[in-house]
Amino acid sequence: MKLYASLLLIASLQVVSTQSVTCNLEPEYATPVMADGWESRLIVNGLSRPRSILFDTEGALLVVEQRTGIRHLRLADGNGTCLSVQEETNLLNHGLALSNDGRTLYASTADVVYAWDYDPARPSLGNERRTVINGMDSGGHTSRTLLMSQRQPGILVVSRGSDGNVDIETADVISGRSQIKAFDLNNLTADSDPYGYASQGRLLGWGLRNSVGVAEEPMEGGIYSVENSVDEIERDGVDIHQDNPGEEMNYHGFLNASTEDQGGNYGYPYCFALWDTAVPNNDGLSVGNQFSVEQSTTSNDTSCREDRIAPRLTFQAHMAPLDIIFLPNGTEAFISFHGSWDRSAPVGYKVSSIDFISGSPVAAGDSRTATTDIMSNPDLSACPGNCFRPVSLAMDTKGRMFMSSDATNEIWVLAKASAGTSTGGGGVSTGTGAGTGTAASPSESGNAAVRRECQAGLLPALFWAVWTLF
Repeated sequence: MKLYASLLLIASLQVVSTQSVTCNLEPEYATPVMADGWESRLIVNGLSRPRSILFDTEGALLVVEQRTGIRHLRLADGNGTCLSVQEETNLLNHGLALSNDGRTLYASTADVVYAWDYDPARPSLGNERRTVINGMDSGGHTSRTLLMSQRQPGILVVSRGSDGNVDIETADVISGRSQIKAFDLNNLTADSDPYGYASQGRLLGWGLRNSVGVAEEPMEGGIYSVENSVDEIERDGVDIHQDNPGEEMNYHGFLNASTEDQGGNYGYPYCFALWDTAVPNNDGLSVGNQFSVEQSTTSNDTSCREDRIAPRLTFQAHMAPLDIIFLPNGTEAFISFHGSWDRSAPVGYKVSSIDFISGSPVAAGDSRTATTDIMSNPDLSACPGNCFRPVSLAMDTKGRMFMSSDATNEIWVLAKASAGTSTGGGGVSTGTGAGTGTAASPSESGNAAVRRECQAGLLPALFWAVWTLF
């Protein structure tokens, strides 16, 4: 996920007619299972490990392709779930954000957050690249997730993970790792030095091993993150890693003047959230309680519960949550679970929802049933090699949810079925149970490898552009 210094703008655009084109993309794996009332469609394949996705102010979908660039997908809406690629231009690493006016694009490398002037109408990037935050270089977890606040314009939230599975140095807050911070970009001028991540910014939380997904709840403005917890864990010499520790959803307060519920330590690298309570020497621990892998004077269950912040919700170990987004009315959050590698029976590999009310999850903190599966793989024994692996989520103005799958180089669209909406066309999966998909045609080379499909009815048509920043 390294960003090369040069900026190459490929000006030529391919234009493909949207007329009389059918949606016939099929996954090369078993058709996903949809919850009742939901449908999905594969709309693009042949990408290069797509990660973050984000809509701009013109309704175009920006897609970060790992080590390749940012693709710009301009949508010509046909109302429903069928999109196609019409136009192709090439725009980094994981992180991606836009300024509140949509005229500045931010993208991250493992070390730096850069900014470019951005014209969504053309579309084009300015030639000048500006560094706004630096000092984040480390090994281990190198995704630097970016979130631009909609409630507090100009405040950029940046999540930085740990330098490995168990990064002991993060027990000291001055390390600047395993933290989520907020930076006021309104204070930067053309002559300003960039912010230093470790020493500057507003600390929203630390002791956060790898919080790849970060979101702002739209009604109250609270900041939530989803955490990927440790692997290969033992407690008192007993291997408990199959079902512990749990993955987490954490709360970090607001970005206004209030500092309530903010800046605290969430446990890592010594304290973790319990999922399976059948652990050695469990003295009253329940789901979501912070626990220690050993009982010593410096780290023990009591100090973890009393001195560290417990998650708002805990999920099955190793499901690997990578993104979280909200419905505009704040009644549901959606989480992409990328899927496990450190478990004998695979888990995750799905998109799930969580009910919210008044800015908080409805489920209690010790719930094991807080999530509802929206889109999942029918046979987890085929994972990870032969199933979709969701990474990033984005929602358009019509409430349709777009999902990137890096392992299969695809983008899917998910939508709640409505009366009179057709479910015809290739690659459609509805909430009627499992099935097996027909193999897609072999992918082509280069940009032509991205399939372009469309049908009036379910999904909008799609214009396409790609920028390469490497």
